[in-house]
Amino acid sequence: MAGVEVKPVEGWRGKGRFLALPRALYAGDPNWIPQLTLERRRHLSASNPFFKHARARLWLAERDGRPVGRISAQVDDLRLQLEGPPSGSFGFLEAVDDPEVFAALFASAEGWLREQGMKRAFGPFSFSINDECGLLIEGFDTPPMLLMPHGKPYYDERVRALGYAKAIDTVAYLLDAALSPPEVMESSTRKAVDAGVRIRPLDLGKIAEEVETLREIFNDAWSRNWGFIPFTREEMSDLGHTLRFLIPPDFVQVAEVDGEPAAMIVLLPNVNEAIRDLDGRLLPLGWLRVLRRIGKVETARIVLMGVRQKHQRSVLGISLVFQMIEALRAPVARAGIRAVELSWILETNRPIHHICNRIGAKLYKRYRLYEKDLDT
Repeated sequence: MAGVEVKPVEGWRGKGRFLALPRALYAGDPNWIPQLTLERRRHLSASNPFFKHARARLWLAERDGRPVGRISAQVDDLRLQLEGPPSGSFGFLEAVDDPEVFAALFASAEGWLREQGMKRAFGPFSFSINDECGLLIEGFDTPPMLLMPHGKPYYDERVRALGYAKAIDTVAYLLDAALSPPEVMESSTRKAVDAGVRIRPLDLGKIAEEVETLREIFNDAWSRNWGFIPFTREEMSDLGHTLRFLIPPDFVQVAEVDGEPAAMIVLLPNVNEAIRDLDGRLLPLGWLRVLRRIGKVETARIVLMGVRQKHQRSVLGISLVFQMIEALRAPVARAGIRAVELSWILETNRPIHHICNRIGAKLYKRYRLYEKDLDT
């Protein structure tokens, strides 16, 4: 591409330039929130448990020596164990509004995926479907919650122009925490004891066992969903550190049916509120600000929720979700949380959409995932 040079990202300095690119791209956008550079560096490093079962490459596009775009490509061995053509993915997509830049970035990513023997590309994932994923296509007028992407309105058109088609959309709902629960939620809670259901908070005294329980429920609950990749023990252990140090135990609720863990829900304070003005820096004193602010944030996000397969698409399964959400109401009120995001939710997950509508949540953001046959 004339005037556009795409270079592999290497070393500490290269990753720094890769991570810094969005600052210039989103300058003037009041809804963009700089991610914590230290956390993002760790995410890109070999210490990320994702790299125990996957490999990836990063590229930075430049014009006249100035960074104008970035992209990653990754191949996950866990995905290759699934049926279908060998598939890799792209991610971390950010670029100026220039067709040549997008074409050059995707040429590099797709070329590497073909070298890896991949027949299909899909994404964006940064790096996995269990990380940030999708391009924002609706809801640019509000800032993203933690672990959710922001974006530019022109991204969708630029990606489709390169032969990518919609694979599926995910959505985010926003729930006013002050809304009164519907009668169906209250009646579900009243009937819980008679049905052998127990809703309990996380037991921090058994954190390793609890994290494994969450992993087992999630992997079973999501196993038939589009794009599913199981959480490994190492990846869920990372979440365990977050659960131990960032949130009160009652922000995690586990539903048991006749003594067996059957469903779970995990709510995290919206860290983006606490880091918004730090420009991605925790040092020298940014970490103190985060610690002081984290207990005062007014928004939160449900980052994980799942009901075991044997209870899904049943009255009991829907009741378990209602009961877990109801169990979060008191902790949310005590924490001063005013709004809760439920995300991300596949557009095809009708039972959860029904529940979101019944409890008064409003759909306010939409994200798109794309796919392309690399043989064409």
